[in-house]
Amino acid sequence: MTQIPDLKTSFTQLIATPSISALEVEQDMSNQGVIDLLHTWFNDLGFQCKIQAVPNSRNKHNFIASFGAGSGGLLLAGHTDTVPFDEGRWSQDPFTLTEKDNRWYGLGTCDMKGFFALILEALKDMPLKNFKRPLHILASADEETTMNGAKAFAEEKSISPDYAIIGEPTSLKPVYMHKGHLTQGIRVTGRSGHSSDPAKGLNAIEIMHQVMGQLLKLKQHLADNYHEDAFSVPYPTMNFGHVHGGDAANRICGCCDLHIDIRPLPGLALEELEQLVLNYLAPISAQFPGSIQVAPLYPGSEPFAGNAQSSWSKLVAELSSSRPEVVNYATEAPYIAKLGCQTLVLGPGSIEQAHQPDEFLDTAYLKQTVELLKQLIYHACIK
Repeated sequence: MTQIPDLKTSFTQLIATPSISALEVEQDMSNQGVIDLLHTWFNDLGFQCKIQAVPNSRNKHNFIASFGAGSGGLLLAGHTDTVPFDEGRWSQDPFTLTEKDNRWYGLGTCDMKGFFALILEALKDMPLKNFKRPLHILASADEETTMNGAKAFAEEKSISPDYAIIGEPTSLKPVYMHKGHLTQGIRVTGRSGHSSDPAKGLNAIEIMHQVMGQLLKLKQHLADNYHEDAFSVPYPTMNFGHVHGGDAANRICGCCDLHIDIRPLPGLALEELEQLVLNYLAPISAQFPGSIQVAPLYPGSEPFAGNAQSSWSKLVAELSSSRPEVVNYATEAPYIAKLGCQTLVLGPGSIEQAHQPDEFLDTAYLKQTVELLKQLIYHACIK
């Protein structure tokens, strides 16, 4: 049996092991190195460990470690991947854990490889032999891009915990609800020609003008018909983020592209939202057959709604001294919740540090997180 590393050493090794997820092939990396570290550590603690290949990924894997058998208990979940880093905008090497001003800097310190090191630290001196219900650890793949790791794990339903905590950076405040995310690219294909004879062409910009008008009607429909006061922006939002068409003032535009971003509330599934977009564009498609194409820019994320009044939410609120709240960013929670467990998002660090140059975790969170994890594990698995 090898020695379980101390907290700073496990942090250091996780940060030093690149596991970038990207849609672009040239930036995308396997998470195998992180999986190998976690397998060694949790195996040495006596956990039963499994590594599962993730479908529709580039050599990515999920890691599942379990102590105890049967149903119930607790799942502690997180993702092994990070976003790419901004070359030249970091003050130090993103793959070297750097301690400065009571902060641990490094890519993945708060979002969120460091969470696994904190779980390990919490378990070191816990009486595992006293567990009455199982504890599971999930380290998923590709959260930052497709969420295919969590989706595959949810589909498999290999475990059935009572409770789940997803350790995203929430400043150790429990999150019970968040919006989803859908991005779509809309392309209008017209027919180019000389501007002096409009009848010989079909101007894609003019058709896109109609498309945008219909989408603005959908935007208003969403605001009028979907509402949740718990959110700071209590309705689904739609943003026109990119538009491009044409190449010269004296040419009829033959192609125009629009990229939109929609953030649905819980209760509005992505599939339903995609159909709404098509329905609103249907009159224009009928007028100009074959001219409008709609496709996702990258895989969307479903909205999530837990229950702020559940027994688990109340317990976690009490232990963390924070009321359950809602956030506008997306997580793996809607997929983990498919296991049938009461699910919350709660972890150390601030979301303001996620995806930023010089990402860091304030060291004040280290002891707080370890103690909170011990209490959560005790209540879910031992008491």
